[in-house]
Amino acid sequence: MGESTHSPRMVRFGVFEVDLRAGELRRSGVKIKLQEQPFQILALLLGRPGDVVTREEIQKKLWPADTFVDFEHSLNAAVKRLREALGDSAETPRFVETIPRRGYRFIYPVERAGRASRIRQLRIVALAVVALLAVLIGLNIAGLRDRLLGEAGRGQITSIAVLPLENLSGDPEQDYFVDGMTETLITELSKIGALKVISRQSVMQFKGTEKSLPEIARELNVDAVVEGSALHIGERVRITVQLIEAASDRNLWAENYDRDLSDVLVLHSEVARAIAREILITVKPKEEARLASARTVNPKAYEAYLKGHYFWEQPSFTAEGFKRTVEYFEQAIEIDPEYALA
Repeated sequence: MGESTHSPRMVRFGVFEVDLRAGELRRSGVKIKLQEQPFQILALLLGRPGDVVTREEIQKKLWPADTFVDFEHSLNAAVKRLREALGDSAETPRFVETIPRRGYRFIYPVERAGRASRIRQLRIVALAVVALLAVLIGLNIAGLRDRLLGEAGRGQITSIAVLPLENLSGDPEQDYFVDGMTETLITELSKIGALKVISRQSVMQFKGTEKSLPEIARELNVDAVVEGSALHIGERVRITVQLIEAASDRNLWAENYDRDLSDVLVLHSEVARAIAREILITVKPKEEARLASARTVNPKAYEAYLKGHYFWEQPSFTAEGFKRTVEYFEQAIEIDPEYALA
């Protein structure tokens, strides 16, 4: 019998294969135990990859109105079990993305069963990739041509300096926040043992400097430099980060991030891992776990902590500065008693 073109039985994504009729999930051919509700949620998401499946749709499908359950708790628990089965993370999702207050979306490319359709899809994708690469290389977008043609000439990067981020607000009152963002990024990169990261004290001397990046890199004796800017508006933070190879002054990687202030620690972890991937540095499993363990933080507590730390790090540390440091740290602890840094 031929396969139904309307209701495919098998769905594949990455190393996973889902048998929708048998209700089975396999990873590299090995069956993974997954309870009924998490599997049904996965089936709903795979039915509309890339689209938001609302919480109401999931409730209607899995927990009808006459079912007496704590829907919110049951849904959160089922999604958590699904992510555990996929090795996924809510903070940095590869498969299941949470859309706050709305629902969930499956974000990984999906391949449906059917040999003929797969061949057509592969041909279309191959042609699209070739065309896209031709355009990117031709226009040298994001330095792709230079990177492809000059990769062999790139030296190994084992040392790095994070220069003070630029305060885009233009308000000196925001210096405490931007300097704190710089230090947090230094801290996150320092969790990677194979990478030498220059200390905050050494890089802060270059705040506002007119020296070129190669000059700074030579003085600090590093292979690469991270520079960028930060803007804090209300409870949102926007940062731009780029990685520069010291020897050639070549831009190796750049990215913009726009996040809620509560996710700022997770944001820094994302940046650190992106840089590690770009420079092909080895990140050990324990280091990866520490980077991935970044938690959300109360925005008010975080700001109070940064203000206290700002006064603590002033070169001319006075009794008044010490008093203000303590006041801000205590304020952060009062807002969030479990905030370990404060």
